[in-house]
Amino acid sequence: MPSPSSQGRAWQRMLSGRRLDLLDPSPFDVEIEDIAHGLARVARWNGQTVGAHPFSVAQHSLIVEQILSHTDPHLGEPALLMALLHDAPEYVIGDMISPFKAAIGTDYRLVEDRLEAAIHLRFGLAPHPSPALKKQIKQADKISAYFEAVHLAGFEHGEAADLFGRPDGITAEQLPLVPWSTQEAEEAFLARFSALYRPAS
Repeated sequence: MPSPSSQGRAWQRMLSGRRLDLLDPSPFDVEIEDIAHGLARVARWNGQTVGAHPFSVAQHSLIVEQILSHTDPHLGEPALLMALLHDAPEYVIGDMISPFKAAIGTDYRLVEDRLEAAIHLRFGLAPHPSPALKKQIKQADKISAYFEAVHLAGFEHGEAADLFGRPDGITAEQLPLVPWSTQEAEEAFLARFSALYRPAS
């Protein structure tokens, strides 16, 4: 991937007034209100879900953090905050389904990694989760994807299990799988962020 300096600027203006450079993002241009607002309006499964509202990345992120806190109750707030923010780059680059990400290749991953680092640094976290934590978050992500696939996206149980694995010890009844409105999703995401984030004094 060419370096950011070798290309023209590619920035997104946020409602906060920030202008975030997608190729060379700065933590100083990241605001949680922009993240929550954007993720509440990005649809999972390219919008191919049942319900009166799209199933948003914000709601998915809350479910992933909930699953992780259930499967490992000893994790501290920074780890859970990373789980909540695991898809945060999508507030500016959208949610691409996994097959399309694979087709695009490493360039997409580099952009995503730079955005993740800027977001994490903005909120006092390590640029990226440790390999062990990343694996835990990915497992929680797959559990959420399984339930979303079956209950929202029209997948058969066996098909979802082949793609994401079968969840162990968690049931659909424990999770908020009815799609929320964008306002509900945004407010819930901000509330959970506020409960987990401890700014440096």
